[in-house]
Amino acid sequence: MEVKIVNNSGYPLPTYETIRSAGVDLRSATKETVVLMPGERQLISTGLFIALPHGTEAQIRPRSGLAFKKGLTVLNAPGTVDADYRGEVKVLLVNLGQENCAIEPGDRIAQMVFARYEQAKFMVTAELDQTSRGEGGFGSTGTK
Repeated sequence: MEVKIVNNSGYPLPTYETIRSAGVDLRSATKETVVLMPGERQLISTGLFIALPHGTEAQIRPRSGLAFKKGLTVLNAPGTVDADYRGEVKVLLVNLGQENCAIEPGDRIAQMVFARYEQAKFMVTAELDQTSRGEGGFGSTGTK
């Protein structure tokens, strides 16, 4: 898949860190250090603008190491960048940890994964087919 990109970040283009990585790392393109206190959220600039092919989206996801070590995650994970969006890709970070978390310019703060999608055509009906699960929802299948 080819993705057109404008890079105003001052950093190299996002890269796949390993040959089998699903996502590319996104870097903070802030001009100065951002400190997130516990429970605080902030929209972080990446300096990147993309044009995706029709039928694809970019998903913005947390980096597992930041989530585990610092409690830093993407609040609306996965965030969606639609194929017709042309604004800057930004990352909505939240500090769920117990200590302040400093984000330096150039830090890898999230990952972006590209995915294909289909748009649904809704078909109104009076009832749905029955399944063995039925209306069982949250936790209805148990944990063991």
